Amino acid sequence: MPLTIYNTLTRKKEEFKPLDENGKHVGVYVCGPTVYGDSHIGHAKSYVSFDIIIRYLRYLNYNVTYVQNITDVGHLLGETNEGEDRMLKQSRIEKKHPMEIAEYYTRSYFEDMDTLNVVRPDISPRATGHIIEQIEIVQTLIKKGFAYESNGSVYFDVSKFSEYGKLSNRTIEESETGTRVETRSEKKFPNDFALWKRAEPEHIMQWSSPWGKGFPGWHVECSAMSMKYLGETFDIHGGGMDNQFPHHECEIAQSECANGKPFVKYFLHNNLVTVNGQKMSKSLGNFTTLKDLFKKFDPIVLRFFILQSHYRSTLDFSEEAISSSAKGYEKLLNTVKKVREGLGLEGGGLGKEERKPQTTNHKPFEITNYKLQFMEAMNDDFNTPQVIAMLFDFSREVNTLLASGNVSKEQLQEIDLFFSEVGGNVLGIIPKENENKTTSILKEDKVMKVFIKLREKLKSEKLWLFSDLIRKELNDELNITLEDGKEGTTWKKK
Repeated sequence: MPLTIYNTLTRKKEEFKPLDENGKHVGVYVCGPTVYGDSHIGHAKSYVSFDIIIRYLRYLNYNVTYVQNITDVGHLLGETNEGEDRMLKQSRIEKKHPMEIAEYYTRSYFEDMDTLNVVRPDISPRATGHIIEQIEIVQTLIKKGFAYESNGSVYFDVSKFSEYGKLSNRTIEESETGTRVETRSEKKFPNDFALWKRAEPEHIMQWSSPWGKGFPGWHVECSAMSMKYLGETFDIHGGGMDNQFPHHECEIAQSECANGKPFVKYFLHNNLVTVNGQKMSKSLGNFTTLKDLFKKFDPIVLRFFILQSHYRSTLDFSEEAISSSAKGYEKLLNTVKKVREGLGLEGGGLGKEERKPQTTNHKPFEITNYKLQFMEAMNDDFNTPQVIAMLFDFSREVNTLLASGNVSKEQLQEIDLFFSEVGGNVLGIIPKENENKTTSILKEDKVMKVFIKLREKLKSEKLWLFSDLIRKELNDELNITLEDGKEGTTWKKK
């Protein structure tokens, strides 16, 4: 089946057909973070989701240009984006220049995404680096009669765009009902949104413009940056569901009015993270930063946890749920480890010079059906939960084959390749051979065996205090639990 994706713009699944006449190039723009604080689980949900989309498009041999911006000015507080600039507020709290705030949290964001094995965008433009392009769009909109200047600020006249609301399926009247602040006297209508804001003399971040000193509105930033690098019309625009209105709605309005062309062919939106059924957000104080989570959980376990829900489904966050995912991920990884040990990779198994061709009749092992299941799931709007379920089925059959002892080198190579392509290249949860992640996992297992052996020695000599100390330190410092059973001591991460 061809790749089908859910287009928020049409509210249905559609066959994906790139704008490129040769069908090879795909332009993707995803709204990046506003860099005024550390990334949290909500950011992970969004950017891991789009990482999968980018990875799979490339797996299908599309030449993807992936643009993800950095918002370092103009993202105003409040549902109507008429409040204080988020960067300035954080600047005041930390008593640092706004650009110092932007630099610090931009680095922090990319560190977190790298740790989650999220592929970096091809282009990461900053809003402050594209002021000229934003001013040009505003000038065009004024010239065409879609925007007006008022007291040094410029607003888009929503009443002039008859299709306003086509993405969020809202009418102008419905949007006005949801407006929670009083209509500013300098605006003609409550829903008119700022393209350019007049800056007071004490405002730190401001630029010269035809309308005086000021700074850009949040919405026009993304229009300017996406069109600069992908063209006036491009394939895919992504972001969180909370960006659908007003941000993406306003992007469509200003871009299509400025250019007289469709802005985006497919809009994709990931759903949000909830905590006990309630939306997670900084304003509610129920968010958890990724850096705090990384202290408790393997980052790839967190990635695995996210991929167990569809990108358009909500993800209910709890540490218990992540711990449960960790157990499943460990089982999957153990199967991969056994396969690679059988091939003599990453320690264990026979070395290359020791392996000999086997001449016994091997049990047939068919991978084709699993490959079809993978393609069908991913082609159905990137259904990662179904792919992971398939990987567990595949893993169980592989374990049965390994237990039989009747497996050839060629079969092991084919199995490892499948794990590497599906779990590694596309899902980003299974390391390739020789990667540090695989090496560290195997070394960790060897180190733990040394601890267990040492503890058994201490117990045999009745040095209970020291054996208990080993258990306690592993638990307190490394979140590793030792479990004594009839067949000996085993270990696991909490």
